[in-house]
Amino acid sequence: MAETSPLLEFKGITKDFYGTPVLQNVSFAVRKGEICALVGENGAGKTTLMSILFGMPVITETGGYTGTIYLNGRAVQFSSPMEAIEAGIGMVHQEFSLIPGFTAYENIMLNREPLRPSVAVELFGDRLATLDRPTMKKHAQRAIERLGVTIDVDMPVADMPIAHKQFTEIAREIDRERVQILVLDEPTAVLTENEAAILLEALQRLAEQGIAIIFISHRLHEVTQIAHTIVVLRDGKVVQNVPNKDVSVRDIASWMVGREVKTSHREHQKRSELETAPEILQISHLWVDMPGETVRDVSFSVRKGEIFGIGGLAGQGKLGIPNGIMGLYPAGGTVLFQGKELNFSDPRSALTAGIAFVSEDRRGVGLLLDESLDWNIAFTAMQVRGAYLKKYLGGLLSFRDEKAMQEIAQHYIQQLGIKCTSYRQPAKELSGGNQQKVCLSKAFALEPELLFVSEPSRGIDVGAKSLVLDTLLRYNREKGTTIVMVSSELEELRSICDRIALVYEGKIAGILEPDAPLEEFGLLMSGGNQ
Repeated sequence: MAETSPLLEFKGITKDFYGTPVLQNVSFAVRKGEICALVGENGAGKTTLMSILFGMPVITETGGYTGTIYLNGRAVQFSSPMEAIEAGIGMVHQEFSLIPGFTAYENIMLNREPLRPSVAVELFGDRLATLDRPTMKKHAQRAIERLGVTIDVDMPVADMPIAHKQFTEIAREIDRERVQILVLDEPTAVLTENEAAILLEALQRLAEQGIAIIFISHRLHEVTQIAHTIVVLRDGKVVQNVPNKDVSVRDIASWMVGREVKTSHREHQKRSELETAPEILQISHLWVDMPGETVRDVSFSVRKGEIFGIGGLAGQGKLGIPNGIMGLYPAGGTVLFQGKELNFSDPRSALTAGIAFVSEDRRGVGLLLDESLDWNIAFTAMQVRGAYLKKYLGGLLSFRDEKAMQEIAQHYIQQLGIKCTSYRQPAKELSGGNQQKVCLSKAFALEPELLFVSEPSRGIDVGAKSLVLDTLLRYNREKGTTIVMVSSELEELRSICDRIALVYEGKIAGILEPDAPLEEFGLLMSGGNQ
């Protein structure tokens, strides 16, 4: 890169939340046209640092910060995201900030809508103006094409698969005229490998056009693939700030966690044990009407004690399977669990039968964001099993057992390494990865016979991912709980699953052993066997 003077520079940024240090003397610079990868475990301070840069209200509401941010050599301190946007900073957050009822083009052009000229406007002002929707669509389509993807600009966000929502978020930011810095917080976490590759190519093109990119990702192979520099945060401090030259994934992982990261989780059961195990779940001709993840005709069975994986590309229907079975979307066909048929029209049917579900949408489905961690972890078990309740008069009166709720919360906080101030902390204050751990804890508290886990490591760093996968494996082996894991990451499925089903166009394309050749997986995922 020809540019040598920093476009953006952090100097001595320090921040605490209620006395707990989050960032300590963070300093580094980003130059024009540079892709700077910012990596670290969940809770390392990445999102907090970007919230400071972007002028998020939570920073001033919690006492502000110390240190200085320089943009084009001038000290800046944004009091709102709008000020940051006006200065040319675009940010795509880890959680979506789209309006569900609006279309893709309406979201991309939000607050920048062109108006149709008319005589009425000239006479009476902008209050009689109407939106120039054809121009809006052209702008939106051009931004989407810069990313190299295909999205229907007229599709409402509520009907989109998660991957399309992510591309729409990014398209909105790059369509702004003055954007000079683009911050991406886990942009590929919800994308398949093919979709992620498309996005990474688009980011490289944007960098070549002079846009500086801060790339936050837990997919470390992507970091080594596209970053010019790598900044590693650990416990709120910069522990490495190096050019991406001869840096390996293992190097970054060790810098992030300060310890050796285990890359192999799998301890296979003897196949003969599973082959003789009874079938606990039998699915016949399942269809699910989930927008963007339609299931057309799926049949398979799962054996008791098995970890059964479901993979496939985005939009092919893999996410629709658990969502339909749990009654969250219209579904049909037959699902037998322990020999009894489930009622899809009643979401409580699967829960009372002994099935738990960790959704891919942790904020929309999985958490009570304003409630404390103990309440989040215990609530569903309280509703379904009557757990964590003190009962009087033969069960006529029930009251929350606060002590039992606190004990179960403390147990999972320790077991899963949830980074929090205490079990009283609201779920909305946790980082994305720690929120995911709370969702897992809530499911474990149900003590299910079968656990559906959808995208369990979405937005989770390499160290936490290892912990989550190890926990699922241990939970399966020690308690005998059957697990059906849906994931976009093939290596994640191969690391702990006993069998893996690949979904293509709403149907099961095939079921493979985890150690089958990679080309067989690729063939089934792409429909090459059709």
